[in-house]
Parts: sequence; C-alpha cells; structure tokens
Amino acid sequence: MKIAVLSRAPRAYSTQRLRSAALDRGHQVKVLNTLRFGIDLTGDEPDLQFRGRRLSSYDAIIPRIGASITYFGTAVVRQFEQMDVYTPNTSYGIANSRDKLRATQILSRHEIAMPATTFVRDRKDVLPAIERVGGAPVVIKLLEGTQGIGVILAPEMRVAEAVIETLQSTQQNVLIQQFVSESKGRDIRALVVGDRVVAAMRRTAQGDEFRSNVHRGGSTEAVTLEPAFEQTAVRAAQIMGLRVAGVDMLEGRDGPLVMEVNSSPGLEGIETATGLDVAGAIIDYVADQVDFPEIDVRQRLTVSTGYGVAELEVHSGHAMVGGRLADSGLREQDITVLTMHRGTSVRPNPSGDVVLEDGDRLLCFGKLEEMRSMVAPKRRRRAKVKKLPPQPMGDAGQS
Repeated sequence: MKIAVLSRAPRAYSTQRLRSAALDRGHQVKVLNTLRFGIDLTGDEPDLQFRGRRLSSYDAIIPRIGASITYFGTAVVRQFEQMDVYTPNTSYGIANSRDKLRATQILSRHEIAMPATTFVRDRKDVLPAIERVGGAPVVIKLLEGTQGIGVILAPEMRVAEAVIETLQSTQQNVLIQQFVSESKGRDIRALVVGDRVVAAMRRTAQGDEFRSNVHRGGSTEAVTLEPAFEQTAVRAAQIMGLRVAGVDMLEGRDGPLVMEVNSSPGLEGIETATGLDVAGAIIDYVADQVDFPEIDVRQRLTVSTGYGVAELEVHSGHAMVGGRLADSGLREQDITVLTMHRGTSVRPNPSGDVVLEDGDRLLCFGKLEEMRSMVAPKRRRRAKVKKLPPQPMGDAGQS
C-alpha cells in the first residue's frame, strides 16, 4: 500500500511515528507538505500537482492539517476524495471539527452530552447568555483556538462581560460555556480509530491552571474507560466524519461531557502515557479500509428517479410495533432497511427476525412515494410558557 502523510512538519513526533509504523508494516510512505499541492481542475478528471508536477498515485492519505491552513488543507483533502483516494478523516469532518461552534451544533443535534454552551454577538445578550449556562464562573472560548490557547476562565460576571466585549471588539467570535466544577481541572483524551478507542489518558492541570492540556503543563496518566465514555467518544468522532480523532471529555456528575473532537490529535502524549502503539493502530486501520472508501449514500443512491434515502420512525400505534422486520411489509413496498437506530445504538443491515419497538428509526432506501407517509416527523420546539404570579382580584373580578 502506498500512503501519503500530509504534514508541514516532517520532523514532528506524530508525523515520524506514522511514517515509521507504515514502513515497519511493509508499506510505502511519503510525507508531503500540504502547502506544496496544486489543485488541478483543467482536465476531464480531478487531479493534483505536487511541487509543480503531476502527483503519482496513492492508495490512502493521512491528513495532519494544522489550524492555520484549514481552508487550503481541506481543499486538498477534498481533491483526494474526488480522486477516490482513501482518507480516514473527511474534508468536511476536519472543517467541522475546527470550528468549535459548528462542531457543538452538530454534536448537540445528535444528543451528545456537552457542557451548556451559548453563542451571542450583541452586547445586550451577553449577561443573559452567561446566566443561561449557569452563571459565573464561566468558560470563554475562541472558536478556533487550539492546545488550550484562547480558553479563559472568568470567575465573576463583570470579568466575563469585560473579556467577551474586549474579544468581540477585536472581531473575535467566542463561545460562552458552563464551568464544570466537578471535573477539578481534569479531562479525558480518548484516541478513537475506526469504531473503537485504542488508547485513553487522563490529563490533570497543574497548580491553579484549570486547562489540562499537555502544552499547558498538564500531567498525564493512562486510564481504562468506562463503557459510557468509550461509546460517547466513538459516536462523537463518527458523527463528525472522523475515523481518527482525539475526543476530549470532562467527567461530569452524570457521565461524559464532550468538550472537543480533534481531527489531528498529537500522538506523543498519549503514546508516552499509555505505552501503546497508537500510530500502528492508525496504519492498520487505514490498510483495512483502503478498499472501502467513504461514500455519500444520499448522493449515490438518489440517481434513480423516484428513489431515495429516508429515515422512517416506528411509533406507538403503528402496526409494525411488536412485529418482526420481515413481516413489516417494507420489502413488498420495494423499501430496503440499511440500518436500525434504537436509542444510541446502531444495528447495520438488520435481519428479518429483529422485533421492532416503539421509537426505532429505520434508515431506508426505496420508493419515495411509498415512504412519504412513514417519514419521521421533524422535531418541533416546545414553546416555553412563562408562569405569571397570581394577580389579586378586585371587587369587580372577571367572571
């Protein structure tokens, strides 16, 4: 297998470990500077230039895209995708994870637990926003900060308001986030590869520092994750479109709270803390997946007129509840079930013997007209009714 590691830092620990792990397994590997690519759109087929010459063919790439070149770097990864070269991290996954607001919006839509977060622009909205996340102390985050840079703990409301106004006056966008006091300056970094966590460590802040990043002097120790933490880490990475990711979680009172999903996680800290060959796990996964590139199901399956992909919901009162999937009548309507979602679990290609329950969601491909009446209803916001205190009645009360 021929692999390209996209990196501007060929001597960096992570880049060197990926390179050596690939060579140890008998693969060909080159480290290519992401900024030296040229995206060639002149021919009939998508192509890339590297240092002014046509790029030779590769089976897979491993993107190590720095925050400062996200736009160009994701464009290069996107071109590799157009050329059917496998990448464990999609271009949209990298772009989404880099923007903290966008990442939070995506994860919250899929019921991933996170610290309470809000985003506002108008000065008048700052104090109400701080109150919504629980009041001071409060964490203020720049949208594109990395390694703990641009993360500020404001101990009081006035301090928080002043910091936010100052940052906004310099055209910086910030998130306002709940301070999870029970985490006590600690967090969990889970390194996800494919559908499993291959290594995990606990990071602890030093002294009065509340940020536990290794780059901020935090200490590390290997940790065995509870199932809830492992499942949350894998789900968060996959929802973001990442098959290799560092998922940072706080240990909240009610379980894991996702803080961030990193698309280019450093390997030095976690390999040192755990003694595990994380780079080797990444190379092995990429080698296994080369023949199975990422496919946009909706794009590929909707080329047939009248056919498409839709999510159907099994709800109480429906004839399918309590019956087998094989007896649901979907096959007779030319509808194929691709996956079944039950709570937070996913069952791919469910067998006909599966008994359907209220609340099951079926991702299906078939005739759109046949599926129209069964499509899961859109979620609607519930109006919040503000209760008013009882008003005293006068002599001439309303009858």
